Amino acid sequence: MAHINEFEDYRSPFSTRFSSKEMRFNFSEQNKFSTWRRLWVLLAKAEMELGLQITREQIDEMEANVNNIDFSAAAKEEKATRHDVMAHVHVFGEQCPKAAPIIHLGATSCYVGDNTDLLILRSGFDIILPKIAGVIKRLASFADEYKSLPALAYTHLQPAQLTTVGKRATLWIHDLLMDERAIKRARNDLKFRGVKGTTGTQASFLQLFDGNDEKVKMLDSLVTKMAGFDNYYSVTGQTYSRKVDVECLNALASLGATVNKICSDIRILASNKELEEPFEKTQIGSSAMPYKRNPMRSERCCGIARHLMTIVGNALQTAANQWMERTLDDSANRRISLSEAFLAADAVLMTLQNITEGLVVYPKVIARRIAQELPFMASENIIMAMVKAGGDRQICHEKIRVLSHEAGAQVKQHGLDNDLIERIKNDVYFKPILDQLDTLLDPSTFVGRSPQQVTEFLQDEVYPILDNYKNCGQGTVELCI
Repeated sequence: MAHINEFEDYRSPFSTRFSSKEMRFNFSEQNKFSTWRRLWVLLAKAEMELGLQITREQIDEMEANVNNIDFSAAAKEEKATRHDVMAHVHVFGEQCPKAAPIIHLGATSCYVGDNTDLLILRSGFDIILPKIAGVIKRLASFADEYKSLPALAYTHLQPAQLTTVGKRATLWIHDLLMDERAIKRARNDLKFRGVKGTTGTQASFLQLFDGNDEKVKMLDSLVTKMAGFDNYYSVTGQTYSRKVDVECLNALASLGATVNKICSDIRILASNKELEEPFEKTQIGSSAMPYKRNPMRSERCCGIARHLMTIVGNALQTAANQWMERTLDDSANRRISLSEAFLAADAVLMTLQNITEGLVVYPKVIARRIAQELPFMASENIIMAMVKAGGDRQICHEKIRVLSHEAGAQVKQHGLDNDLIERIKNDVYFKPILDQLDTLLDPSTFVGRSPQQVTEFLQDEVYPILDNYKNCGQGTVELCI
């Protein structure tokens, strides 16, 4: 067969374009199979500690070869045996001839397969969580900076009562906080499969230890602690329950929904020219239209987020179709779905971090859009002012209703600016309050408690969460679990 270079073979976009180096390594073959070997070392250590005939020399030999994996030899062995775990047992044994007789002693394939998956899932969450915190921190700074800048709010995607640019950002942060909580919970709820044998009964280990029940329990606990977990699943079939995967991927899918919502909002605001994501000086928005500044980063996030939201369906189907103690139709699916969920989550968070670090706000455009709608929204304030000046509410209401329809016709039928205020100024009926109009039309009086809400939300709910993360938004971010 002719040699195929990297450009003649399929390569995942997550590997070549979207995901981080650390997340790609987390799901790499090197990490997977060296973890298998570390787990075989831990099993041998625990078995030796509990009295089985295993020597320090055998363990030293295994430890010296944990990362020294002959992938070509393993692939050749797997082609012959059609069994990936046994292929690596054989290759590891050839590299460790003294330890070969005790490698994988008493274990089933899921000892290395499932326990490695759990370690990788936890590591994946440890990569994801600080990135969520990084985005939250940047948006918190943005929200605080623009907490008092009035902007049109939208319900039904139609102009509604005013909000502020910063208050809208808190809605994004609120959902990200929910994702941080759900993902951290999924991470911390993970347990170790431990050493359970072929159908989860620990029969093989009970035989190894001559029926000593306490030693089998101690073996389970020892290996779990050595692997860095506090607890193991007390009952399993051959595998840990695939409901665990559902919980993990459901949390990531929910993150996908959040990112899609945030970036959809940004795309709409960019269309209105109120706000833009970063746009490089040499960036090209369109091959045909040089003037365009497409929100490509936000579009990328929405596209990958849609994929992320669908992956949990695979986990649900797998959990639903695990017959009895285990069926192997989960294997091929999980090789794809678990890795792609984490790679996709990683990709959208990196891109979202880039977006939030360079958001550009256009206050004058926002003010102009407000000016087109605020006169209608101010009508109630004008009525109240006229009543205080001695006017009749019903007469005033009718006056403004007529003038509003006339101004609306100017906007909708003739494409002109909203001139309701000019019409009010030119109507002698409103003379008693003309000197109040500027105050009555001040946008800052229409945003309610938005600035205070932003401040309170950041202080009460956001900053306490960010305190769990070190160096958030400054390069490497560490999680304090």
